[in-house]
Amino acid sequence: MNMSALFSRHRVAVATAVSLGAMTTMATAASAATLKVTIENLAPENGSLLTPAWVGFHDGTFDLYDRGESLDGFPGVEELVEDGNNEPLTEAFAASNPDGVQGTLLSDGPPPLEVGESTSFTFEVDPTNQYFSYAAMVLPSNDAFIANGNPFAHEIFDDAGNFLGADFVVLGSDVLDGGTEVNDELASSTAFLGQAAPNTGTDENGVVALHPGFIPDGRILTTTDSSEFNGLPLNFTGADFTAAGYQVARFSVELVEDNVVEDVPEPGTILGLLAAGGLVVAGRKRKQVA
Repeated sequence: MNMSALFSRHRVAVATAVSLGAMTTMATAASAATLKVTIENLAPENGSLLTPAWVGFHDGTFDLYDRGESLDGFPGVEELVEDGNNEPLTEAFAASNPDGVQGTLLSDGPPPLEVGESTSFTFEVDPTNQYFSYAAMVLPSNDAFIANGNPFAHEIFDDAGNFLGADFVVLGSDVLDGGTEVNDELASSTAFLGQAAPNTGTDENGVVALHPGFIPDGRILTTTDSSEFNGLPLNFTGADFTAAGYQVARFSVELVEDNVVEDVPEPGTILGLLAAGGLVVAGRKRKQVA
């Protein structure tokens, strides 16, 4: 069974979802709103995977990165884009936005988020935290990632507290290069393709830029490992996100009612699970499409 034969799995923490198109409920600054955040991996068959995504709601003052600048000035982001470690970013966000709301979106089974898989969590968000930000590492890679550099890009509440919501697709042309590691695609430095410890890549000392894509004849795009881990082959021949029309992920933020709120998992070092590649998926529960 390959990744295209998987059901999208939803970890839903709500009883009733309100359609954004038909939504008439207004959130006010006096009361927090319950929001459902969903991420779905839209990559094609044998395409790219995603580490658990960090998400945050803030007042517009939290900046994840600036194009053309080093990540040295953005605490916690380098660890995420190199190793899928969200914990330092969580600490940085809490320090700069103590009234903000954040979490890490984990899938039903161990990471990463596979092709066709989705996961959802609910958050209690005050409308004063009117902007939404996200970040996740693209796998396998040295330091490829997706994130919004403009903190005002996704306005969830307007200035009057009215819920606006969000529903958008991240394209392959949006994938970024962290500029922190050389894109050598070596087993020792490529997450989910052999890397066994964090921060093992060759320092690039570069800046954030659009990712040029994987090496055409490199290890990532030519990996067709016949080994299978609980039915998932390590095959990334469809992971060229520079291909026309390539879609990486879809994010949505919805207002929900009558929900049962789940605790959002604490972030941690995802690389420990990603190190051996198949180790990550060995315990997954899967269903085949009928």
